[in-house]
Amino acid sequence: MMRQRATSLPLLREVRRCRVCEQDLPNEPRPLVAASAMSRMLIIGQAPGRIAHETGVPWNDKSGERLREWLGVTVAQFYDESLFAIVPMGLCYPGRGHGGDNPPRPECATIWHPRILPKLTRIELTIYIGRYAYERSLQDKAENLTEGVRAARRLLPESILLPHPSPRNRLWIRRNPWFEEEVVPALRKRVGAVIGSGHI
Repeated sequence: MMRQRATSLPLLREVRRCRVCEQDLPNEPRPLVAASAMSRMLIIGQAPGRIAHETGVPWNDKSGERLREWLGVTVAQFYDESLFAIVPMGLCYPGRGHGGDNPPRPECATIWHPRILPKLTRIELTIYIGRYAYERSLQDKAENLTEGVRAARRLLPESILLPHPSPRNRLWIRRNPWFEEEVVPALRKRVGAVIGSGHI
């Protein structure tokens, strides 16, 4: 059976009109979120980057390319809302700070996650990305981000924590070769199983 075309959650129309942080953002608010009631995997990252903000497409940059490589999916699969919901910690680009982008605005997850996430009733795998997602959701499961990433086999099949795939994170990846040797294959295997389970 062919996969049914996903329809975005009606709530997202309201989310995309959010202006709560307008006075604290460097640009016009542009919340970037994607989700369907059919979504099977949930990506909770940090916040959209500059290119994502300008194009209106989440993960539309080098970080997104690396993330899709880690997941073992095509661009079409990644942006298929019947497969992936994308609900970051901060929904708008927070602007540049010292050494990189500013942290995600804290209001987003507080206001919108409790309204969006309960509607995603078919999620089989939640993919947390980076320090801010770790601090909100996984601090009770690992003492720091590196140990949380290392705990992949314990967290799977329901969830997994990844380092941020930004090119700025190359040093962490070089220092932790076990990530690409052990965690990435386990991630791809689980993502492949979720995708495969959608076909009858």
